[in-house]
Amino acid sequence: MGLLCCIKRELRNSIWLACIILLPAIFVVWLLRKVLRARRPPLEAGAKHVAFFHPYCDDGGGGERVLWTAIAALAERYPGHQISVYTGDTAADAEIFARVQQRFGLRVPDGVRLVRLRSRWLLDPSYYPLLTLLGQAVGSVLVALEALLRLLPDVYIDSMGYGFTLPVFRLLGGCRVGCYVHYPTISSDMLEAVSVGRAAFNNRAQFASVDALRWMKLAYYRLFAQLYGLVGRAAQVVMVNSSWTRAHVVAIWGGEGRVSTVFPPCDLERLQRLPADGPNGQRRPCVLSVGQFRPEKNHSLQLESFSRLLRDHPEETTDLRLVLVGGCRGAADQTRVNALKALANALGISERFELRVNVGYDELLELFSEALVGLHTMRDEHFGIGVVEMMAAGVVVVAHCSGGPLTDIVDTTEESRTGYLASSARQYAECMLAVLRADTGYLADLRARARKSCDRFGEKPFSDDFLRACRPLL
Repeated sequence: MGLLCCIKRELRNSIWLACIILLPAIFVVWLLRKVLRARRPPLEAGAKHVAFFHPYCDDGGGGERVLWTAIAALAERYPGHQISVYTGDTAADAEIFARVQQRFGLRVPDGVRLVRLRSRWLLDPSYYPLLTLLGQAVGSVLVALEALLRLLPDVYIDSMGYGFTLPVFRLLGGCRVGCYVHYPTISSDMLEAVSVGRAAFNNRAQFASVDALRWMKLAYYRLFAQLYGLVGRAAQVVMVNSSWTRAHVVAIWGGEGRVSTVFPPCDLERLQRLPADGPNGQRRPCVLSVGQFRPEKNHSLQLESFSRLLRDHPEETTDLRLVLVGGCRGAADQTRVNALKALANALGISERFELRVNVGYDELLELFSEALVGLHTMRDEHFGIGVVEMMAAGVVVVAHCSGGPLTDIVDTTEESRTGYLASSARQYAECMLAVLRADTGYLADLRARARKSCDRFGEKPFSDDFLRACRPLL
């Protein structure tokens, strides 16, 4: 009986202690919301403040096309809403908006506001050589706190993949919260790669080969996955860019009913206007690859596949060339470019191999119009805009049999084929040979189907799907 009374007394004391701590905290959060809302510029009745978290909005990649296309769609549907973008970019608003017009052909709607963040450097992975995922997660929370203090929106949308910002705006800001996920910060594939000791671009060889290090990293990944799963549940609306991404997000975040697949918008208009059969009615014997020179793109597999094709079928590949096109961002990328040149020499294909770095869009369009085959070798590409662009241009794609190309983009059923899928050097060589041997009528039908299938990846379908998914927030 005495023990029961002691337990009751301790429980009562614990409740009082929790109240002493929590009630002031709740009051502070309530007061903070009141003050921050009072600082916002007034809007018309029924209008909302909508803010996108996109700290690198001036980058000009596929993620930025998603951002600015979404903003244009929102502004057209809800003209009274105030749309803002949290960014760490320092260029003037007019300069950033002009580059959006130049890169994407999109006019930024009047009234869009850029909210500057001084703490963006906390998101830079170079500051976290160890425990990078955790470091960036903590950094993103701090950046989100700055963003919240600068502007408290009614609706918050993370469009760049910083999931740990979601509970900051949901719990502290009292906002309606959504996100667009290009790829999950951590996935079951990453856990599997560490578990089985498979080296990858995000799993260095020393961690993959040493058992003690591997198990330490696996424990760290599993703990981080649990945290990532918790913060993801703060989102009321989740949009993903592919079926592959959807499966991984649902596995970690749960809540399948709130997850919508919204394919990213691709610039198809100019590509689909290119002559499907080449500028002179015939495409050149050229194998084309387009992508940043990053380790995950696996360019070495392209060279090995091409070398194997030339070696095994010299009589059918006498004029065939391999052209790699990509952006080079700095010293690390340049080192990879030099390594590819060295590999081409080692494989004996340097005379049939060409590297083009940082080419302009007009030159890229010319290559798209002439190339016969397009290569894509990235494992578990979350979507695959590059694959869509080649298909829209009339290039016959051979893509990696995983990720978005497998689940959403390339149809390999013979009667409705829109391209080819492969995963090894032998398979890539066989697929390229199949294209070389195919008759012109077969290729013309394949190109027509591929181009037609790309229509679902245009700006109009994206805008419609984005607005439909965001309706519960707005």
